[in-house]
Amino acid sequence: MKRALDVAVAVAGLMLCGPLMLVIAVLIRRDSPGPILFTQARAGQYGRPFRMYKFRSMVADAEARLDELIQVEALAEPRYKIRNDPRVTRVGAWLRRTSLDELPQLLNVLSGSMSLVGPRPEAMRIATRYSSAQRQRLLVKPGLTGTMQISGRGDLSFEERMKLELDYIENYSIWRDIMILIKTVPVVLSGKGAY
Repeated sequence: MKRALDVAVAVAGLMLCGPLMLVIAVLIRRDSPGPILFTQARAGQYGRPFRMYKFRSMVADAEARLDELIQVEALAEPRYKIRNDPRVTRVGAWLRRTSLDELPQLLNVLSGSMSLVGPRPEAMRIATRYSSAQRQRLLVKPGLTGTMQISGRGDLSFEERMKLELDYIENYSIWRDIMILIKTVPVVLSGKGAY
C-alpha cells in the first residue's frame, strides 16, 4: 500500500508540477551559472547510497566550499544546518523557503529510492558518523517529508529529530503517512524552520 501511494502521488505530482518545474529551471539558469539540478549521494534504506535530486539552491561549487564554513568531522553530533548560508543564491533562498527545491525528489520516489514519507535522507558523510542506535533511522526508505518536517524542521535539535523519526518507524501505518502528507502542506506554506 505504501509503494502504491508513493507511485500514485509521485506521478500526479510530476504531472501537476511539470510546468512549475520548467519555470524554476529557467529561474535557476538565469540566476547563477551551473547545473539546474543538484545531485548528492545520500544514505538510503539500510544505509545504501543513492543519488538524490534537488533543484540547485546554492552556487555551483557549494560542496567544495563547505569545509570553509564547517568542519563536519569535528561536529559534536552528526548533523548541521547553516543559518544564512552564504552559498545560497537569490532564487535558492526562495526555493528553500517554499521547499520547491525538493520537487525533483518525486523522481526519487518514483524510482523507489525514496518514499513520500520517512526520515529525511542524510548526506553519506554525515550518516557514516551515526552511532548504532542512530542507524535505526536507516531501516526504512528516506522520505520527501516526515515527522521532522511537520514538527519544526530545521529548528529541531538532532535528539528531537531522532526521537520523532524512530517513533515513526516503530509506529508506522498508512493512515499516519496520509496525515503527515496533509500536515506538510500548511507547514511548507508557512516556511517556518526552512533555511
